[in-house]
Parts: sequence; structure tokens; C-alpha cells
Amino acid sequence: MELAQDKINLIERIIKTDRKFQNNEDLYDDFLNETCKRSLSIVKTITSDDTLEAYLKKIATTSIINVLKNEGRLRRTRSGYMSSNEVPLETQASSLTDYSSVKIVYEPVDVQDTPEDFAVKKEILQNIIDAVNEIDESNPDKNYYKLYNLRYENGLTQKEIASELNLSQSEVSKRLFKLMEKVKQALN
Repeated sequence: MELAQDKINLIERIIKTDRKFQNNEDLYDDFLNETCKRSLSIVKTITSDDTLEAYLKKIATTSIINVLKNEGRLRRTRSGYMSSNEVPLETQASSLTDYSSVKIVYEPVDVQDTPEDFAVKKEILQNIIDAVNEIDESNPDKNYYKLYNLRYENGLTQKEIASELNLSQSEVSKRLFKLMEKVKQALN
């Protein structure tokens, strides 16, 4: 007795959506064969598609667990099954050192810009502002300069800017993206 192709397709879909299938894709054929073999008797007796799918999910889960156990990738613990690559939490907890009483002190570091660094930063910032001004003048309806000020000078979020300029948040996002692209082009 063989399974119809639609039943095999259903079993394949169920196996691929099972969370134990992830990272064990190399065992797919074994999962499929085991599930099909276990499903043969039940498929002919159930007429409801929903009921059949529910049964096949149980059968697939059991089949996947059996294949993983046989391959040495799964072992039974007190709390259920776990990958043989994982370390039980009890083992991890006993090997951890208690750092709760350790006090970490961070010393502030004051890095001063050299006059050259300051001049370079000022020049870069001025070039950006000049580019934003030019872009704003060539597209006055887009409010690029105001957008730049609200976002990068005042630190407002896109949602806050949208409220301020009476725009949608997605429109603010698009305009900010376009502005940054135009600034990059202007600076290159």
C-alpha cells in the first residue's frame, strides 16, 4: 500500500514546519520515510482533512524524535528531550561563578580633540549643512532643511517629526533617506 501524492506533500510540509527539523535538514529523507511508514494505516481510515492533518502532525513529531534519538542527536532528560549538543541547565548553573558581589568601576575618559580634529569636523559639518541647504532650495516643497534640523539637531524621532510636519511616518522615513542619499552625492 502506498500513500497518494497529496498525502506525501502534506507530510513533507508538516515535517518542514516542525521546529526539530531545523538544523537537522540532512535527515529529511529519514524523517519522511519514518512518517510515511507510520502513517499508512491511519491515512485510509480518516476522511476529514483537518483531523488527518492533526494526526499526521503527531505522527511526524514522533517520527522525527525517533530518528533524532537513533542518530544520537537527541536525548531524554527529566524535563523532556534536548539536543545532544546542548548542556543541561543544571550542569551550567553549577559551573557558574557568582559575580553578584563584584563591583565594577568605570573611570571616565576625557578625550580632547586636537585643533586639527576640531577643524576637520567643523569643515565636514559645514559641507553637510551647505549640501542640505542646496538640496532644500532645489526642493522647497520637501522641507529638507527643517527635516534635517528636527532629526539631527533636535534629535526628534521619525514619529515626532511626522507629527510636527503633518506627514506620515513612512513619508518622513522616505524623505530622510532621500536627503541622506542626496547629501552623499553632493559630498562625493
